[in-house]
Amino acid sequence: MLKTKTNTLQIKDLVTIGIFSAIYFVVNLIVMICGGITPIIWIFMPAIIGLLCGVVFMLMTAKVQKFGPVFIMAIITTIIYLATGQFTVILLITFGVSSIIAEFVRRGFGYQSFIGDLLAYVVFSLGMIGSPLPIWLFGDSFFNSIVEQGMSASYVEGLKIYTSTGMLAAMTISTVILALIGGLIGRSMLKKHFKKAGIV
Repeated sequence: MLKTKTNTLQIKDLVTIGIFSAIYFVVNLIVMICGGITPIIWIFMPAIIGLLCGVVFMLMTAKVQKFGPVFIMAIITTIIYLATGQFTVILLITFGVSSIIAEFVRRGFGYQSFIGDLLAYVVFSLGMIGSPLPIWLFGDSFFNSIVEQGMSASYVEGLKIYTSTGMLAAMTISTVILALIGGLIGRSMLKKHFKKAGIV
């Protein structure tokens, strides 16, 4: 009997999503730790993650060509962030909204569309802007709060240097550009290695 293709997520799909979500979070964590070394890394964290996680995102969406994996990845990442105390309400909002929009972008283009997956990845990557965004939204009250949480005064003073509107624009534009590059690298890896190995 022929197997019928279903658009509903199956157990194997959820396992796949869980694995790639874990990898995505590990990369997030590494970049976040490096962000503690110098403020500029934290400012450009969304762009750096966008560059590094293109392979993870593209491979996941290639393996799960259905509605839901991007949003579930966001939920899993959010839960882990909440458990480690690193998630803020702003990041929750931006990450949640971006993942939902990304899902509809994928559905609009069709789940086998590389352009659709690439645009969805750019939108998804922009969700991480919610991590440094409170710097611009709340200013001194945010700086005071992170000092109270244990951030060094010298780090915060260095962070204040990067609070211009131009830096906010640079962070956003660089996230778009590096996510595009990360997605293209992911596409290249899929063609050269993963498809030949029979992974997708």
